[in-house]
Amino acid sequence: MENISQWVGIDISKATLDVYLRPMGKAMKVANTKEDISKLVETLKSYTVNLIVLEATGGLETELVIQLQEADLPVALINPRQGRDFAKATGKLAKTDAIDAQILAHFGEAMQPQILAVESEESGSIPILQ
Repeated sequence: MENISQWVGIDISKATLDVYLRPMGKAMKVANTKEDISKLVETLKSYTVNLIVLEATGGLETELVIQLQEADLPVALINPRQGRDFAKATGKLAKTDAIDAQILAHFGEAMQPQILAVESEESGSIPILQ
């Protein structure tokens, strides 16, 4: 178990999840499937995690959010505009999924967005911070 608290950024696409742990500097890429998300969650549970930051992606994030919350891991869902604006502000002009994951981890550390509240099954929605 890693004792240094980590800020985690996860860039989501239909096929894959790019994951970055900061300050450790560890990057991972996993398939965006229920099974691989479960494995990722187990891996993340082995670290001390301050916050996991991901962008709202039109529903592609739903399974990931559900599994992270079920594992009691702190997750923040941000508007993609916030991530883009932060990247510009830090001078990161390149755009790849791996870089986006790094930017999201840095965003989490610098901006400390609010942890997403666990929604009841009846509500059926995941709120996004504006």
